[in-house]
Amino acid sequence: MTGRRAAARGIRIRRQASFEARTMLRNGEQLLVAFILPAMAMVGLKFVSVPDLGLRRIDVIVPGVLALAVVSTAFTSQAIATAFDRRNGVLRLLGTTPLGRDGLLGGKALATGFVLAFHLLALSLLGMALGWRPDLAGLVPGVVTIVLGAGCFVALAMLVAGRLRAEAVLAVANLLWVVFLGLGLLLPTSTLPSGVAAVARWLPSGALGDGLRAALAEGTWPVGPWLALVVWGAVGALLATRIFRWSD
Repeated sequence: MTGRRAAARGIRIRRQASFEARTMLRNGEQLLVAFILPAMAMVGLKFVSVPDLGLRRIDVIVPGVLALAVVSTAFTSQAIATAFDRRNGVLRLLGTTPLGRDGLLGGKALATGFVLAFHLLALSLLGMALGWRPDLAGLVPGVVTIVLGAGCFVALAMLVAGRLRAEAVLAVANLLWVVFLGLGLLLPTSTLPSGVAAVARWLPSGALGDGLRAALAEGTWPVGPWLALVVWGAVGALLATRIFRWSD
């Protein structure tokens, strides 16, 4: 009796992506970091008067919150989930199935994109309810910035998750979330001390945050932040492919 043939490669990846997405959406801790905390930050910053943000306050706040959601989903959640999958032998097991390692990573990428789009849509609607009106000329560069930012932070997530022990990844990923938040992600790098701002604007957090604010609040094409995100993403991906371990 012959066994059943494996499903086509595209179908396998989509099924894995569907499983990964459902897992991410059901995880209460990931929902807290990726949606609830950014939403609370949006509402809180809307109704305080400091720091002075120059333009209409809500128009500066919402792009920063969207940037925070990108990092929460593409970096923090993905790094922690991948690290514990590796510790529990899930990566090693799935890597030997017809899905393969490339299919597994492809499924994770698709799931991350779907969940991120869901969170960004919900946060955008909340922002509009609070009075946010994005510059329509900035929608295309805004989407480009989000895509480049998500790719960059997924690469950095794989770099962290592929080498450290799961418990260390949990601590490091959450610590970096806080560091990124304060280095140009949530608020403009211009609000930081001049010396810190000069460095922060070229970090992935500052590039993503300032890039989204330039696109959605000013309608410009943030080429400089794009280049920074591409460089950080390329370096992260290169290092991750060299040191990633599929099992502890």
